[in-house]
Amino acid sequence: MIADYERTYLERSVALAKEALAHGDEPFGSVLVSAEGKILKEDRNRIAGGDATRHPEIALAYWAVEHLTPDERAAATVYTSGEHCPMCAAAHGWVGLGRIVYVSSSKQLGEWLSAMDVPPGPVATLPIEQIVPDLTVDGPVADMAATMQALHREYHAKGYSKA
Repeated sequence: MIADYERTYLERSVALAKEALAHGDEPFGSVLVSAEGKILKEDRNRIAGGDATRHPEIALAYWAVEHLTPDERAAATVYTSGEHCPMCAAAHGWVGLGRIVYVSSSKQLGEWLSAMDVPPGPVATLPIEQIVPDLTVDGPVADMAATMQALHREYHAKGYSKA
C-alpha cells in the first residue's frame, strides 16, 4: 500500500518514462528516494543506442553503491514506472537497496505487449519477489497504470522497438 505523498515520486517516474519515449527509448523511469523523502537520483531508460542493459533501475543501483552507506541503501526506496526486470531486481538486491514501489507490473506489460502482437523479449519476466524474496514491494498502482500502457503502445506504434 502506498501513501498519498508517494504519488509524487511515482508521477516523477512516469514523467521520466515520457522523457525516455521522447528520446526513442522504452518508456521507463525511476527515482531513488532517501528515508527522509529526498530525491537522491533519478534516471530513465537509455537503450536506444543499442545497449539493452541501460535500464534506470540498474543505474540507480550502481549510483547507490558508490554514494550511500549500506544502511542508507537499505532505508531508501526506488519508485519506478514499471516493475524491475530480473536483471534490475538482482542488482537492487545485490546492493542492498530497500523497498520498491512500481506503477505497472511486468505481468501487465506482458499482457499489453501480447495484445499488440509484440513478441516476448529474450529474458523471462519474473516478479521481483521471485528474484529478491525478502524485499518489500508495492505495486501496481491501478489508477496510474493506464498511462504506462498508453506510453508502451506509443513506443511500439512508432516502431522504436524495431530500430
